Amino acid sequence: MTVTADFNPSFENDRCVLRFSGNLTILRVRKLSEQLKAIEADKLVVDLSEVERMDTVGAWLVHKLERDRGAQIVGATEEQQLLIEHVTQADRPVKVHREPESAMFVVFGEMGAATQTAMKTMVGLVGFFGALLISTWNIIRHPRRFRFNAVVQRFDVVGVRALFIIGLMSFLVGIVIAQQGAVQLRQFGAEVFTVNLVGRSAIKELGVLMTAIMVAGRSGSAFAAQLGSMKLNEEVDAMRTIGVSPMEALVFPRVFATVMMMPLLGFYSAIIAIIGGGIFCWISLEIPPITFVQRIREIVPMTDLYQNLIKAPVFGMIIAMAGCYQGLQVEGNAEEVGLRTTTAVVQGIFLVIVLDAFFAVFFTSIGWL
Repeated sequence: MTVTADFNPSFENDRCVLRFSGNLTILRVRKLSEQLKAIEADKLVVDLSEVERMDTVGAWLVHKLERDRGAQIVGATEEQQLLIEHVTQADRPVKVHREPESAMFVVFGEMGAATQTAMKTMVGLVGFFGALLISTWNIIRHPRRFRFNAVVQRFDVVGVRALFIIGLMSFLVGIVIAQQGAVQLRQFGAEVFTVNLVGRSAIKELGVLMTAIMVAGRSGSAFAAQLGSMKLNEEVDAMRTIGVSPMEALVFPRVFATVMMMPLLGFYSAIIAIIGGGIFCWISLEIPPITFVQRIREIVPMTDLYQNLIKAPVFGMIIAMAGCYQGLQVEGNAEEVGLRTTTAVVQGIFLVIVLDAFFAVFFTSIGWL
């Protein structure tokens, strides 16, 4: 049949053939829809060979016949067929809720994202270290660029103001080590070796390691927050505009002060931890202070002190670099400052522990047991 303003249904081989002609546009679709509702046939064939013009609404009408009544489309030109395909693709149910992903896929996706972030951060830290070396060389060549007041202020913040909290922490850690060691050694009647445990652990490992963790949580977070706020307020960009290098003015004083103060803080922490352990041995184990000191001098080799003094500046540089690097990566809003500060602390502590493991293996390989 020819579907126009009037239509006369015709059947060919038990099929109802609908021959559209003229313009199949929005102006005629309403009337055509009413006419098509009156047709009752199981097998429909839609012939578009005589259609001169078709818009999206006309294509929707043809697609609806194909979707709901299983009509066969014939005679469509290439442009008409493409338009019908586009309408068909658009006629799909919208998923309001995402389909849950498999647990294995989520785990591997998070692992991949974390690995990618870690590698990108390591590459960024290496580049940051290179920029710091260049700035250090420029300061050596031009000593007037050395900001003495800024370095002294960082000495005060990183070192002097941290003495109380580091001393208190080290004192308590020394008592805990002595108490736990004495409980275990008492089972073998070897409480006297508690002195060995306190002395060697404090000088060799715990003094510098606990100090590094405390400095990372205290000074590393402060560096990240300070530089992040400056970056957010565009103060860093303003410094570059007036010709001042942020690496020389902001990063170098913080890194230099931390590197210089870490050996002193590490040694101070070890001595306070030994004092705490000595007080516990004096009160609980009845080991006189003179005997305790003599025993410490006998069993603690100088190589333990050397390890302390070698590891401390390296840990200080890592902590300061992590804090400054994360602070300068702040972009967008104030929330980023908090995120970067947390990342700086976690990153600094993680790198310190990893480097401590490498140092332990290295010193053992060269005979510094």
